[in-house]
Amino acid sequence: MKNIPQAKLCVTGFTGHFFLVDAEYVKINAQMVIFLKTQTKENSIMIAQLTLHDIIQTTFDAGEEWAVAHAKRLIELGRQIGVDLPYDHQVFELAAYLHDWGAFPKYAQRNVEHAVRSRQVVEAEIIPQLGLTAAQRDALLEAIELHDYRDTRPTTSNEALLLREADMLEFLGMIGMARDFARGPKNVETCYKRILSRRNDIQGRFTLPRAQEIADIRLKRMETSLEWLLEESFGVL
Repeated sequence: MKNIPQAKLCVTGFTGHFFLVDAEYVKINAQMVIFLKTQTKENSIMIAQLTLHDIIQTTFDAGEEWAVAHAKRLIELGRQIGVDLPYDHQVFELAAYLHDWGAFPKYAQRNVEHAVRSRQVVEAEIIPQLGLTAAQRDALLEAIELHDYRDTRPTTSNEALLLREADMLEFLGMIGMARDFARGPKNVETCYKRILSRRNDIQGRFTLPRAQEIADIRLKRMETSLEWLLEESFGVL
């Protein structure tokens, strides 16, 4: 990049409101607008932060509607189960939208677990444009990498704990079964067995009191619903 005019830029908060003075250079790509600020003395460039809207839009574009709806439910679950837990709401909300990016066709890599891939993508492409503190960055990356219930490594941040337990709740109850059937394949028995396996792996894993309460309610609903499913399938699914 050559001869970029000097521009003054002030960014306030995560809302992404930009107050731009004498800016003559704006770089635009398909998903976001990035304002560049030059510092002539140091000959360096600083990229301003992304907005939450940018991240939601990319989640929608790359992951389709299911990913945004899933993230919104996680945010509400986090609000409910984290009522007595101090956590960074900004970091948790970001993690809710970013944690599954590694599963999207645009970013997925063969033989790389989706949570690990999500962290790789976010660390390389998103973190530099968020304007987070070092502590926020570390919490965000941990929450993303450790969110999957199959990862039994202990979490160190409240944000990571909250996301993992909210994500586990999303596999229970009517919403959990609906998600599994929506995932396919078009074989009821295959989906049924996956639901049972996932339920067995998740139950008893919750540590947050409110998460335990919600899990108990959803497990009871699952038990009743699965009994009805077996009855109506005449045991053959």
